[in-house]
Amino acid sequence: MDQIKTGRFIAQCRKNHGMTQRQLADSLGISDKTISKWECGNGLPEVSLMLPLCDVLGITVNDLLSGQMVSQGDYQQRAEENMLYLMKENQENKTNWRLSVIFGVLSIIAVLSLIINAALLNLPVWVRILLVLLAFAAAATGVGAATVLQSKAGYFECPYCRELFVPDMKDFVKAYHTFTKRRLTCPGCGKTGMCRHRVAR
Repeated sequence: MDQIKTGRFIAQCRKNHGMTQRQLADSLGISDKTISKWECGNGLPEVSLMLPLCDVLGITVNDLLSGQMVSQGDYQQRAEENMLYLMKENQENKTNWRLSVIFGVLSIIAVLSLIINAALLNLPVWVRILLVLLAFAAAATGVGAATVLQSKAGYFECPYCRELFVPDMKDFVKAYHTFTKRRLTCPGCGKTGMCRHRVAR
């Protein structure tokens, strides 16, 4: 699935209907920044917006995901390709999420083991210092790997406009967070809030 091709297709269909980005956005109850993002190929509409968008533009979801009007003969094949793409994307997101949790747990176990050994065992001072340094290294490595995997594991949903987006790594790392939410700024509406993490669209 080519996001750039789909974005150009959305723009062309919108223009064919004589609509501005603002008019299309208003008809869907979202911001014109979100429409611009789709048309620039920087994201796809979330599942809940696909049918309303297709209704407004007079196309099918299959046309939308294919980035072109699909002929009747190719319809079944294109539908299967689009479904497989979405299933593969969701599976990759789930795998990355599971791996991030595993890395986090393993790093906690490694750090605790090293610190406990350094504190309780009768060891020379230099060995204790080495174990503490190894604990810090294990923590940094585990947290780093878990963060990279988690940042690639799905999307964040804006609490205001419901847009799904993937934050850049800098914003992801700096954001205050709980286990399921991060305080991020939505690229669609520009508001900052606690955005819920979603593995699938």
